[in-house]
Amino acid sequence: MNKKIAIPIENGLLCSHFGHCQNFAIVTVKDNKIINIEEVIPPDHKPGLYPRWIASLQVTDIIAGGIGQKAIQLFNQQNINVLVGGSIKTAKQIVEDYIAGNLSLSANFCNHNGSNTHNCQH
Repeated sequence: MNKKIAIPIENGLLCSHFGHCQNFAIVTVKDNKIINIEEVIPPDHKPGLYPRWIASLQVTDIIAGGIGQKAIQLFNQQNINVLVGGSIKTAKQIVEDYIAGNLSLSANFCNHNGSNTHNCQH
């Protein structure tokens, strides 16, 4: 597996709401081994900006806790695979689980209801 995986982070752990994270862990995987983990500060969150910004970092996959459906569509348009419902762990633990085929995914923690309100916890 050769991938570059973005994980939204808050206080060192997966952030349950993608658009409100403090930073992103960008994890480079080569030959099924983590070769680099870099934390980057995202630009100010504006609708539609993150997909282009993350694509510019050559990311292939995103592992998120919760993310809106529109954002998923925008990432898919950038050829970025989105995995939703990740466990609240460190980026390294999450990617190690992914590499080993043990990534546990649950429900999307953030389901926007089409209006300006949504039911996620942030």
